[in-house]
Amino acid sequence: MFAADRFFGGMPDTITVGVQKHFVYNRTMDVKRRVGAKNADGAVARIAAAIGEPARARILYCLMDGRARTATELSAVAEVGAPTASVHLNRLVAEHLVKVLTQGKHRFYSLDGADVATVLESLSVLAGGSRSKFVPTTPNNLRAARTCYDHIAGTLGVTLHDKFTSRGWIVARTNSGEYAYDLSPKGAREFKAIGIDADACGELRRTFACGCLDWSERRFHLGGALGAALLRMALKRKWVTQEIESRALGVTSAGRREILSRFGVRV
Repeated sequence: MFAADRFFGGMPDTITVGVQKHFVYNRTMDVKRRVGAKNADGAVARIAAAIGEPARARILYCLMDGRARTATELSAVAEVGAPTASVHLNRLVAEHLVKVLTQGKHRFYSLDGADVATVLESLSVLAGGSRSKFVPTTPNNLRAARTCYDHIAGTLGVTLHDKFTSRGWIVARTNSGEYAYDLSPKGAREFKAIGIDADACGELRRTFACGCLDWSERRFHLGGALGAALLRMALKRKWVTQEIESRALGVTSAGRREILSRFGVRV
């Protein structure tokens, strides 16, 4: 069980991590921004039609929990065959309701922004419907903490990524896509304090820092050279241990104390 802690008066206030994301409900979908000022009425009609088909509606509401899914998973949710699901997904992508991320051999689909979620949530309130939650089937030890190539994945990796972004330590890199990051000045100081040389990471012939879509959580953990440096540091300081013949990571007692103290994350 992982929880992020907010500190008030020196005492941690524990908040459970890993629940459904909350969207901003006071926003509406900006049709003009998406398609231009002209033909806004037609755009509204196309978007409504895209949402209104039952199989596509099932796909969209399945993605409301903020987690990405494959076309195969979404075809099962939509109760249609793979070719039909592909047609539906292409339509949703074309209307900017869904976006696609290619990672390795897989393509993952997620909602194209909080404004889409806001519209879907409003429609759900009107319809009075309910949605089932995402239930991972990953073994518990791998889901809790594991390696993803050379960086930390699983619930721990996703929680640390979210903490780094919420504290402003890593920020989206301008004009390089929403999954590439730079360190803020504060982030550089904090990572230096735990022995991570960000300048050395930047000199490597690989992406400096990026969001890597997590296999079990279907949200992002920290990848790239910075993510690899974080794992090396955690192993060196024995915050985590690598299980033999497994990608699973064990968090030590010292690791629990340090991760809580430095990042405000309870493991």
